[in-house]
Amino acid sequence: MEQPLGLGPARRVLVYGVTGSGKSTLAQEIGAITGLTYHALDDLTWGPDWVPVQLEEQRGRVESICKQPAWVIDAAYGSWLDLVLPRVELVVALDYPRWFSLQRLVHRCLARSIDKRPICNGNHETLRTAFLHRDSILWWHFTSFSRKRARIAAWAADPDAPRVLRFRRARECDAWAADLRTVATEPQRGVQPEQYEEGTCPRF
Repeated sequence: MEQPLGLGPARRVLVYGVTGSGKSTLAQEIGAITGLTYHALDDLTWGPDWVPVQLEEQRGRVESICKQPAWVIDAAYGSWLDLVLPRVELVVALDYPRWFSLQRLVHRCLARSIDKRPICNGNHETLRTAFLHRDSILWWHFTSFSRKRARIAAWAADPDAPRVLRFRRARECDAWAADLRTVATEPQRGVQPEQYEEGTCPRF
């Protein structure tokens, strides 16, 4: 299989980050640019009316994706992280400050509550489910933020973990994605992940 442009040899990519950082948007963009199949994993974990899929079924669905030779996914929950990590070849980590990811999340939730766009198998966000419910995405942001950032740091420091592209600022990630698009039309530029491994991005 031809290697995806701009990702080095990686054909299995995990976009990981704190809640509200823009993981799904970036993963979908990577898939569109490189031709890797994008999988929205929230679609595999939530059924209609926000009923969670049974864990055994979730694991089966995720395992089926991970066995494939090439993909990009936008999540790795702790309950099936053991299925994902052994197969991942590149982690694109969005390690943004809390204030930034939180304002993105609030803006996203408000927009979805107003326009009623369907997400996760036809579900809809409301102000209640987004902000007031005990299991709201906003509550999840606060309870998972430190754990996710610590996980990113641990992966980045572990020589046995998958390669990590760690972005601490959105403009760094945006510049990388823009260059990825350029590489797709100008293959001779050949950007490699190690150029960005420390979370710094050169000017283009």
